[in-house]
Amino acid sequence: MEEGFRFFKLNTGAKIPSLGLGTWAAAPDVVGDAIAAAVKVGYRHIDCASIYGNEKEIGSALKKLFDDGVVKREDLWITSKLWCNNHLPEDVPKALDRTLQDLQLDYVDLYLIHWPVSVKKGSDAKPENLTRPDIPSTWKAMEALYDSGKARAIGVSNFSLKKLADLLEIARIPPAVNQVECHPAWQQTKLQAFCKSKGVHLSGYSPLGSAKNTHRVLQNPIVNTVAEKLGKSPAQVALRWGLQMGHSVLPKSANEARLKENFDIFDWCIPEDLLAKFPEIEQERLVKGAGFVHETFGIYRTLEELWDGEI
Repeated sequence: MEEGFRFFKLNTGAKIPSLGLGTWAAAPDVVGDAIAAAVKVGYRHIDCASIYGNEKEIGSALKKLFDDGVVKREDLWITSKLWCNNHLPEDVPKALDRTLQDLQLDYVDLYLIHWPVSVKKGSDAKPENLTRPDIPSTWKAMEALYDSGKARAIGVSNFSLKKLADLLEIARIPPAVNQVECHPAWQQTKLQAFCKSKGVHLSGYSPLGSAKNTHRVLQNPIVNTVAEKLGKSPAQVALRWGLQMGHSVLPKSANEARLKENFDIFDWCIPEDLLAKFPEIEQERLVKGAGFVHETFGIYRTLEELWDGEI
C-alpha cells in the first residue's frame, strides 16, 4: 500500500487504484452518467462484468470521456470478468474479445474468472445447466490472454481459500487478485491473511453490504459509533476500514453526492483503538451463491462445498 492508500501494488507490478466504482445492477440507461460523474469526481477504477449486461453503455461513456479529453485510457483501471458459460478454453478468448468490443478498448487492466462455477456454453445459470468446472484448463486460457496483452493482469472472484490455494499450486502465472465479498460484517480474516502471504491482492465487492443487506453494515452499532466519533458517515467508515485492512473497495452508486462522499476516504484514518472494535462485529456472508448449489446438477451439493466451509 502506498500514497495514502490510493493504490495497491499487484504481483504484476501494476498499481490498482484502491477505490473502484462497482457497476453490478447499474441499469444500462443510468450507468453511463454514473461513470462520467465518477470519473469527474476522481474515480480511476471501474469494475465491470459481461453478465452485468451494461458493458456496451460503459464503453460509450468511456469513449466520450476519452474523446472529450477528460481522462486518458492509461489513467483508468478497467476490470471485467469471464462468465460461467464461457469456461471452455476455446471460449475464454472469444468472451474477452466481446467484452473489449463492447467496452471499445484494446485491453482490460484485469480479467477475472467470475465464479468457480461453470454452466453449459451459451446457457444461463439455471441448475440444470450446471457442469463440472475445470479451473486448471480455464486458467490456462486466462494465462494466454495475459501473454497476449489483452488482459494486463488476471485473477479470480468468489474463490475460497482452498480453491485459491489449489489454483496457486498449478498456475504458471499466479492470480493477481481475488475479488470477494468483504466488509465489516464479513471480514474474511483468514482469506485476507492467506492472500497477503501469497502476494494475491484481495479486492472487496459489496463493501457497504449486499444490495438487500446494506443495513448489516451501515446500521451496525460499532460502525456508527466510529462514524460519530470521527465525524464521518457509516459508509465512509466501512470503506476506510477496507483500505486500512489492505484491500481495494468497490462501492456502487449512481448518485453524485454519494459518489463524492464515498471518494472522501483518503485524508483521514480510523485510529487503532477504534479499529480494534471491528472484530467484535457479528459475521455473516451475505452473497451466498445459492443458485450454484444443487443436489443433482453441477458439483456443489451444499453451500459448505461451494465455499469450502467459509460461510
